Order: sequence, then C-alpha cells, then structure tokens
Amino acid sequence: MLALLKRNFLLYFRNRSGVFFSLLGALISFILYIIFLQKNLTDAWAQLPNSGPVLNNWLMSGTLAVTGITTSLAALTQLVKDREHQVDQDLYLSDQGKWRLPFSYLTSAIIISFFMQALMYVLMCGYFREVPTLSLLPEVLLIMLLSSLLSSLVNAIFVYFFQSVDSLGKFSTIVGTASGFLVGTYVPLGVLPNFAQLLMKCTPATYIAALYRQVLMKEALSETFKGQDKLLQEFQEKMGVQLKWQALLTKEQTYLIVLGGILLALGIWVPLAKRSNKRK
Repeated sequence: MLALLKRNFLLYFRNRSGVFFSLLGALISFILYIIFLQKNLTDAWAQLPNSGPVLNNWLMSGTLAVTGITTSLAALTQLVKDREHQVDQDLYLSDQGKWRLPFSYLTSAIIISFFMQALMYVLMCGYFREVPTLSLLPEVLLIMLLSSLLSSLVNAIFVYFFQSVDSLGKFSTIVGTASGFLVGTYVPLGVLPNFAQLLMKCTPATYIAALYRQVLMKEALSETFKGQDKLLQEFQEKMGVQLKWQALLTKEQTYLIVLGGILLALGIWVPLAKRSNKRK
C-alpha cells in the first residue's frame, strides 16, 4: 500500500506542468480578484469600515475550495492513465490485493488535495499579510480534510466513467473553469438569479467554501459589523458566507450536510470500485 502511495505521489509531483495546471482554477480566481474583483467589491461595500480583511478572507475561502476540487481531480488522472495503458492489470497481478489499488488512488488524491490546500493557504496569507489566528488553525485543518475527502470521493466517482486521459483532460478543463463560479468566487452567490443560486447550492464544494468563510472571516466580521446585525445578515447571504434555504444555515448544519455528502459519495464509490475490480 505504501509503495503504491509513494508511486502516485512521485508521478504527481514530478509532472510540474500537471501540478501547475491542477492549481490553475484556483490561481485564476485569485488573480481575477486582485486585478478586477477586489476594487469592485470594496466599492460595493464602501459603507463598511476596514472591509479589506473581510473581502481578502472571503476570496481565500473560495480559492481553497477550488483548490480541493482541481488538485484531487488531477491526482486521480493517474487512475485513468494506468487503465488506458493497462498498467493497472500488472498492479492487480502483484501482491497488492484487489482493494488496495483503488484505495491507493483515492488516498493519494485526498493527501495531495490536503497538502495543496495548505500550500495555497500559506501563499495567500503571505500575499495578503494575514497572520492566521492559532486558535482557528485546528478547524481550518479540519475543513481542509473534509474538503479533500469530499472532493476526492466525488471526483473518483466521475473518473470511473472515463477511459482515456484525453477525455478526462477535457472534463478537467471544464471543472477548473466552472469551479470558481460554483463556489461563488468569480461572482458572489447572492447577486445571481435564483436558478443559478439553486444550482450552486446543489454543489458540494459550495458548502466547503461556506465553512471556510465562516471560520476564516469570523473575527473580521465581528469587528467590521459590530452593532450592525441586519447588515451582517445581508452580507452573509449575498457573499455566500452562510447559505440560505428557508433560513440561513448555521455552521453546524453546514458541517452535517458536508458529512452527509461524504457518506453518500462513499456509498456510490464503493460499488463502482468493486465493479471495476470484477473486470480484472
């Protein structure tokens, strides 16, 4: 198992262009914010004192959610590559066992996704000169883990339907482009039409982004909106800090939805992996 994990890590990180392109969706949202969105959002919320830290952490949250999606999908490309070149058949014939191979692909994707989210977080904190609050780090790391689990499981389900790296590459391009919209980084959720909002609320990563925002923006929101509860609620709804169904979801409810999504995705992935094993 460890040998398979080591192989997957080496193949992922040796492909430097692949690592770069796996981060491209996150980098696009980051660069768009710096060049275009930062000024527009600052102007839109000009009534807020010291809105910079609030909006910077809002951007960081969405970018981390995008990173979880794109890097886990890039890591799972190795599964399709091995299948296309029939390398997986050789690995199945080794003493690795029927379940170790699919589990190694999934575990590699989870670890790579977690590591890349942590890396992006450090880089963005450095750029914005944000000093992470130590008391928040355990929860941030927990959300990174949940994001890695959910994104890897969902991507693993999709990956089983691709037979060539070329077709998966086209799908990855679509995912990388769409992910910034789906987590509400390119355009804040609250300014979109109702149908678009509903579509985003049906996307698992939107709830990951909401969790990131509620944790990373907690202190900045309490300082900026002190004594302005109505304006705070409006901001949270429009900017996707808290998602609204009949009412704004609490952080605990959002955690439960994410955990439910992980269990559902796991329940779908296991039969797919089992069916794939039977073909060998």
